[in-house]
Amino acid sequence: MKTTFGEYIRLLRNENALTLTQLAAKLDLDAANLSKIENGKRDFDEKRLPKLAKVFKLTLKELRNEYITDQIGKHIYETNCTKQLLQIAEEKAEYRRKLKQTLQA
Repeated sequence: MKTTFGEYIRLLRNENALTLTQLAAKLDLDAANLSKIENGKRDFDEKRLPKLAKVFKLTLKELRNEYITDQIGKHIYETNCTKQLLQIAEEKAEYRRKLKQTLQA
């Protein structure tokens, strides 16, 4: 999805007709902090993903994928990574996968 994680939360909240205050209460946040998350001024706390998944009846895996891809995208943007650098990073990730398989065998 081509949104930030905060925008994704806002989209889910609006689709489910929840106010900022209502969703914040369900996540044990105050509305000001949730507003900052939705507006990209603060990061969502990964520890709250299970609560968020429950509120919107999503699988934790689906929600975690949205969260992680946003975090990776943010890091790529902030560090101004090139496609060549990303290709090398993917090669290193593949190496780690193979190494783990070797160690488990």
